[in-house]
Amino acid sequence: MKYLYIIDYWVPFPQSEYGGVINVIAKDDSEAFELLASEEGFNQDFIELIMPNVMKAQKLQLAEDYDSNIIDAFTT
Repeated sequence: MKYLYIIDYWVPFPQSEYGGVINVIAKDDSEAFELLASEEGFNQDFIELIMPNVMKAQKLQLAEDYDSNIIDAFTT
């Protein structure tokens, strides 16, 4: 069973005021974290902030089995 995670993305002030939404398909919070932590496009200085946002994310159960992956990212 897999879930669609809708995750808030942000880099805290004063480093920046960037934000956005990332959609991830994963089987659990740990897999979602691993996918995001290994993504080169995200600021590696804030890896410790990923898991709390994954845990707070809206999770929607998927009816079919999809590959785990980051499917969409809108960040500013």
